[in-house]
Amino acid sequence: MTCSVKTTLRRSDIRRHPAISFPALPGRAFWLGFSLAGSLLAAPALIAAPNPIQNDFSDDAVLATLPEVSPNLSSVPENVNELADEVQQLIEQARETGDPRFLGYAERLLQDWPEADFNDRLRVLRATLAQSLHRFDAARQDLEQVLQTTQQRQQQIQSRLTLANLELVQGRYIKAQEHCQALADVYPGLIAASCLAQTEARTGGAESAYRNLRAQLASATNADLTSRFWAEGTLGDLAAQLGLDSAAAHWGNVLQQSPEDLYTRAQLADWQLQSRNLQTTLELTEGYDQVDALAVIRAIALREAGPRRQKH
Repeated sequence: MTCSVKTTLRRSDIRRHPAISFPALPGRAFWLGFSLAGSLLAAPALIAAPNPIQNDFSDDAVLATLPEVSPNLSSVPENVNELADEVQQLIEQARETGDPRFLGYAERLLQDWPEADFNDRLRVLRATLAQSLHRFDAARQDLEQVLQTTQQRQQQIQSRLTLANLELVQGRYIKAQEHCQALADVYPGLIAASCLAQTEARTGGAESAYRNLRAQLASATNADLTSRFWAEGTLGDLAAQLGLDSAAAHWGNVLQQSPEDLYTRAQLADWQLQSRNLQTTLELTEGYDQVDALAVIRAIALREAGPRRQKH
């Protein structure tokens, strides 16, 4: 299955179709959402004196041109394993590009598959997709079913991580901690430690959570790179919560190894913007105009840098 479409958005399209709520940038588990509140408050000129809103477009006027999307898919899946591979690939493409249309392709594939033929891996993927689309109850239902029936360790680990994220996002800190602890029982290490650190930080223990996780990372000399950078990213989030300058260093370490980590890039860019490091902010956001959060940060940075910088 292949698709290559160049989409234009016209005023008439807005009138004919309901509003679409795009998911936020996917990131590590326990990502609570990306907020630009501090940045917007730091830019009163952008809010106080906006340009007049232009609303006299004709029905055929092109308001925006969306980039072409060409999912690298094979033919229609013939079995559950092929379906799972293609859905996972689409979710990864959505995370790497920030383009929610890949999530739509993934959802369509899942909707066309008989419910009776779903296995544990497909349910976890469907829950991951539902989480990305902020359908938390549907995601929770699939993940809890997997935990009750699966014998696959990998699906247990992913289910625990995703459930901990869901509970944390919705402020259910005790349940989140329970899932983090259960994760530590089946998969001890820096990822479980990061999970527990996030729940501790959200319940008044941010300083100890940061200190303990930093010590664990320093001592985990044999940990794999994925676990180490997961912990680095979590340390960046905790440091930011505490207002520590080390947040930038932690996020920077992650981006050195994974420059297309859009969540971390947005976190670091927003931090640099609030710190008035405008040139660094512009460097971090250059070339990411199609990612909403990064585009907004860049627009604010350009505005604050002044007319001279905007011409370049």
